[in-house]
Amino acid sequence: MKWVEEFRAPEAIGRLAATIRAGASRRWTVMEICGGQTHTIARYGLDALVAEAVTLIHGPGCPVCVTPLEVLERARRLALTDGVVLHTFGDMLRVPGAGGDLLDARARGGAVSVIHSPLDAVRRAREDAAREHVLFAVGFETTAPSTAAAIEHAAALGLTNFAVLASHVRVPPAIEALLSSPDHAIDGLLAAGHVCTVEGCEDEYPALAARFGVPIVVTGFEPADLLHGLERCVARLEAGEAGVENAYARAVRPEGNPHARAAVARVFEVVDRPWRGLGVVAAGGLAIRARYAAFDAERRFAGLDPGPLAEPAACKAALVLSGRLSPLDCPELGRGCTPERPLGAPMVSSEGACAAYYRFRHTRGSPARA
Repeated sequence: MKWVEEFRAPEAIGRLAATIRAGASRRWTVMEICGGQTHTIARYGLDALVAEAVTLIHGPGCPVCVTPLEVLERARRLALTDGVVLHTFGDMLRVPGAGGDLLDARARGGAVSVIHSPLDAVRRAREDAAREHVLFAVGFETTAPSTAAAIEHAAALGLTNFAVLASHVRVPPAIEALLSSPDHAIDGLLAAGHVCTVEGCEDEYPALAARFGVPIVVTGFEPADLLHGLERCVARLEAGEAGVENAYARAVRPEGNPHARAAVARVFEVVDRPWRGLGVVAAGGLAIRARYAAFDAERRFAGLDPGPLAEPAACKAALVLSGRLSPLDCPELGRGCTPERPLGAPMVSSEGACAAYYRFRHTRGSPARA
């Protein structure tokens, strides 16, 4: 783990921050896309180290947070359906939906199983043929390959009691939606390294950078990773250079992971999909292909569709997820919205921006402490 210590070393962090400050002729606004990166920024105070040169804003980089209310409500209804077991990852349990969260559904007698891999759900379905087993699958391009593998494995086994409620979303179309907004303030972007590990950075990102005239730098998750990516982004901004740069070459290849991409292409097709905070994003999601329709929970349980649902009026998640509001400027942070009583997913997700600020920062007028 020596490299981890090196990427968190105060000397490296201080040196990179000083380089960024010295290299900026004005204050630039840079958005990081990944919620994991947001937590690193808040935990280590990286934004304060470069505040003279860069204003860091947070994007919709939390797949749990951008899952629409309608999908959450459908999952809750599935969990409460007789003869159905809903399998999910732990970070979905406390995400508030329209009628409560999955922990509440389990308390009411619903069958909610926490898994560590999508293949766990396939195994449970094989062992328990008397019940329907539904995998609640959310995430960016990073987790879609494992969902695809689960569906292909279930098909190979001939399982008829396994289905997937899929809510996978794609990052480049969301970036396009953000940059297309006439009131955005984004000068440059730090792209999520784990997404690019799967999808690469040579297909969709160069066209986005060229169209909108912004630098996009693929960045990792350790403090020095983020500052290195930010330094490269600022250098490009100062030089007036758009384009894509890979500052996470130890993990990301330009072409991504061809095997993972092929698995996703076999099982899923690109579709328009609603994102919480952004609305419907063109080509912003993945849907299960017709050849695997037997494993599509939306089709199998079509009667559980809740229809359009409205966000709580007090929740500012849409503004936070689009980079228009810092969690510290939300009047509900630490007051009407806490991890124990969240208004929205960004407060309870492990990658949520509100959770990061609540955990690592003093909030204005709130008892939350670093």
